[in-house]
Amino acid sequence: MSLPNWSGWLDGVRHCPSPNQDDRPESCQIDLLVIHGISLPPDQYGGPWIDRLFLNQLPPDAHPYFADIHRLRVSTHLLIRRDGERVQYVPLTRRAWHAGQSCFAGRECCNDYSIGIELEGSDTTPYTASQYQVLAQTIREIQTYYPTISDERITGHSDIAPGRKTDPGPAFDWDYLKRLLAQNH
Repeated sequence: MSLPNWSGWLDGVRHCPSPNQDDRPESCQIDLLVIHGISLPPDQYGGPWIDRLFLNQLPPDAHPYFADIHRLRVSTHLLIRRDGERVQYVPLTRRAWHAGQSCFAGRECCNDYSIGIELEGSDTTPYTASQYQVLAQTIREIQTYYPTISDERITGHSDIAPGRKTDPGPAFDWDYLKRLLAQNH
């Protein structure tokens, strides 16, 4: 039941609007949720760098890693920080630039029909209990607006861009998320 006049911004989250967004294709049904992992610099947590990346304000000289990525124009709908804080960069009704070249079940261009959620973390660091709890609650909230996103249509970035992306990585506990979602049904 996507509400026709709904802005796409969730309540109870920090809003940090990214310029890296655009309209979805006309009559495109939103029916996929993609889970990502991100840390900036790699394997470091906290700080302003993720926000700065999605706002096109990442200083190339603040860390050697940033010199290669500061010109990227990327975004996500939501970020869940390690303490469970939620940050929203793009309204769910609009296309965020999170998936890149991608394919799910034979359908390409996942940005067109998906919602992206980044978790602050890495392939090798376990995600926090707070992140899993908030992720499960957020998924259920999103599903009230987009019931076409069934639990079977929740996937990882690595699954839609194999060989190109590895996140959310082996440290992400899919079974634990499934158990939490079963409890929140």
